[in-house]
Amino acid sequence: MSTHATVLYDSPGPKARIRNRIIALVFGVAVIALVTWIVLVLADNGQLTAEKWEPFVQGSTWTTWLLPGLWGTIKAAALSIVLAVIVGTLLGIGRLSDHAWVRVPSAILVEGFRAIPVLILIYFLYFMFAAYALFPSSQLAFAAVVISLTIYNGSVIAEILRAGIQSLPNGQTEAAKAIGLRKAQTMWLILLPQAVTAMLPALVAQMVIALKDSALGYAIGYIEVVRSGMKAGSYFGNYLPSLLVVAAVMIIINFCLTGLANLLEKRLRSGRRQTDAPDPDVADLRAMENVPGYSGTGHKPRLNHPDRQF
Repeated sequence: MSTHATVLYDSPGPKARIRNRIIALVFGVAVIALVTWIVLVLADNGQLTAEKWEPFVQGSTWTTWLLPGLWGTIKAAALSIVLAVIVGTLLGIGRLSDHAWVRVPSAILVEGFRAIPVLILIYFLYFMFAAYALFPSSQLAFAAVVISLTIYNGSVIAEILRAGIQSLPNGQTEAAKAIGLRKAQTMWLILLPQAVTAMLPALVAQMVIALKDSALGYAIGYIEVVRSGMKAGSYFGNYLPSLLVVAAVMIIINFCLTGLANLLEKRLRSGRRQTDAPDPDVADLRAMENVPGYSGTGHKPRLNHPDRQF
């Protein structure tokens, strides 16, 4: 048996590795068979013919249907993500406040909005905005979608940031107090940047969720990419190809967002490593201090020589 072990479980032995390979091979064959069966069924029903896909090689299909819907999705998602980060930061810091009149309302807002489904928020805000004429009729759906996504995702981001800040070592706060920083300065200058760097993957995942949840605006008539794809499928009579194209577009956007976040995370981490690196002059000075006979007062070490008096 292998002597290597991980934190959670022992490394598999020869028999276990063979068994795992067999299971993986069987699962792979099953997936290939399932995909093949689906393709054959779709082909028998005429869903994979060139006529069904021909509209998507025409520019008019994209300019009339898909691109306006894609712009609606990106516009709502981008604005809601920016607002959600701001709201989440304020609520997350508010939950860590020493003042109960700040901490308690922040906790109520976060826990309450996290428990409400986004679709219910969209319906509620849409009818409330319409009843009180808070926005122009042409912007009702957009406002309801953006504010709903902001409220929900902001509450989730608040919990992510709170968990990230609380996961940092207590020495960070103690060191800040030792140099005379106030709590607000400690939070904004020391704790929050480290928490954002540590929790960036979770933040990006929440941004992807916000992008996908923008499709819920379909329920109140908001023009986004899924609704546009359904309209194109109804016009051309090719619902399945339309939805597959929409899915491919969303996958590409999510991959770009994830890649951008990974690049940002690498830059943040590399910047921290460069900041934490010791000064070369200080390192040379420390190395010289370890040389026998060095007095620490000059630039060259003073060596003890048996035949000379210094």
